[in-house]
Amino acid sequence: MIAALAVIVVACGGTSAENNNTETNQVGDANTNETNNNEQEENNNGSNNGSADLEGSVVIDGSGTVFPLMSRLAEEYMLTEQENVSVEVSRAGTSAGFEKFLVENGTDFNDASREIKDEEAATADELGIEVKELKVALDGLTFVVHPDNDWATELTEEELISIFHADGGVTKWSDINPDFPDEEIQPYGPNENHGTYEFFWENILEKADLVGTTNLQQEYSTLVNLISEDINGIAFFGFGYYVNNQDKLQAVNVDFGDGPVEPSLDTIAEDGDYAPFTRPVFTYLNVNHAKEKPQVLDYAIYAMNHINQFAGETGFAPIPDVEVQEYVEFLEGLQ
Repeated sequence: MIAALAVIVVACGGTSAENNNTETNQVGDANTNETNNNEQEENNNGSNNGSADLEGSVVIDGSGTVFPLMSRLAEEYMLTEQENVSVEVSRAGTSAGFEKFLVENGTDFNDASREIKDEEAATADELGIEVKELKVALDGLTFVVHPDNDWATELTEEELISIFHADGGVTKWSDINPDFPDEEIQPYGPNENHGTYEFFWENILEKADLVGTTNLQQEYSTLVNLISEDINGIAFFGFGYYVNNQDKLQAVNVDFGDGPVEPSLDTIAEDGDYAPFTRPVFTYLNVNHAKEKPQVLDYAIYAMNHINQFAGETGFAPIPDVEVQEYVEFLEGLQ
């Protein structure tokens, strides 16, 4: 009798183990039967604390400016939260990223260094894509010059605009100040695929043409190298690319009327000393995907819960905690 009971207990135990393995293997499965739907609901309910094992991919594209922050978050998420989820982060640029985001079966997130445009929002409506804007950090538009440039270390807002404005009347450094070298200025910047270009063109130049000699590039790394080799060059891009290349570049301190201000994490703020050149940066979430794919929602919740933790180390000023909490509550409401 004892032996018979032992056999029954072992058999029951084996069935339980098989059931547990079946449940684990079904996590993230796209089948629509009732069992899998229940399992996905359980995964959603526990996803933001790392208690559920998820599988699949999260696809992110867009802004090159936001790329360092989002790629750092993705790295930490895969390392410490969900090792079986692949978070793929690319940097086609804000506008090019929206083209990949606003299509059927498009990307899950689009990082952006500007707000979504009306026509882009209209495309989302036409396709039935629910889009959620998530502000992730604050960035300071930074002007950089060659390390050996010892004359243009401090410029006024108006002087910087005149360098890049087609009708600014400035072609040589000496046009700004007679004590500056009588050398041609070479302006550089990101090309039209980037939200940084659009922010600069719309908000700083007020939609005026850039001077024809401006050298526009797709890759920020190319801009860094060009400035590091051109003592008469000057470029604009996000603060993070300056912070990570201070051995090759120096930032221009900007006088907005009350004396020169150095771009820094202390001055970059929407109401701070560097406010005229401060802008929010975003990631846009495909809410449809977040509802359909547990790993996408899990990553969204993780990202917003940890966004301020990694903002500073990637060259961004943090957003207020109250805004973070509002985003997290919205995302958790999708579970």
